[in-house]
Amino acid sequence: MAFYLGQDVAITALTENTAGGVTISAAGVESFPTSATAGFAAKQGGTETAWNQITSCELSIGAMDEDIAYFGMRSQTKAEIKKETTITITRKKTNPEWDTIFNDVRYGVNDTPAAWPGLEEPTVKHGYRLFITIDSGTGSDEVITLMGCCIQGHTVTVNTDGTMDETLELMTYITPVFSNAAHTTAITDAAL
Repeated sequence: MAFYLGQDVAITALTENTAGGVTISAAGVESFPTSATAGFAAKQGGTETAWNQITSCELSIGAMDEDIAYFGMRSQTKAEIKKETTITITRKKTNPEWDTIFNDVRYGVNDTPAAWPGLEEPTVKHGYRLFITIDSGTGSDEVITLMGCCIQGHTVTVNTDGTMDETLELMTYITPVFSNAAHTTAITDAAL
């Protein structure tokens, strides 16, 4: 697990679909622009959308195991089923954007473009692509690219004598790419 302060990272996002991006209005209504830019996440091949007011970012990379019991044997085998990468991002709550994203557009954008309902098996156009740039602007940037992310959690912390924070948790089963530049190559079927 790696924990970064918001001042140490820059987070940008794209959708995995070339049909459209996601923008949330001040009133909390989603739209899916087909231009190269968008508010929450631009379409694949567009200009990455920067997220602001980030206070922290936690990245966890792990594996899901399954215990296998054999008939007539007293021992069990642990088998790795799949890799799992989770990112938890916290920011100051300034608008209803993350509320709307969690409630309506968790799984990305489909070809219409519209919100992906998430009722079918994921494809290579499913979810979001996040770019976490560490030490942004120092000339020795390291970029962690998370592909095919879906939103699995959203919380809001209310404080009577302070500011409200909100947390967005995204998860992917695709192995992250570590590089000195954003990895923009499309996901292949083999990666799923």
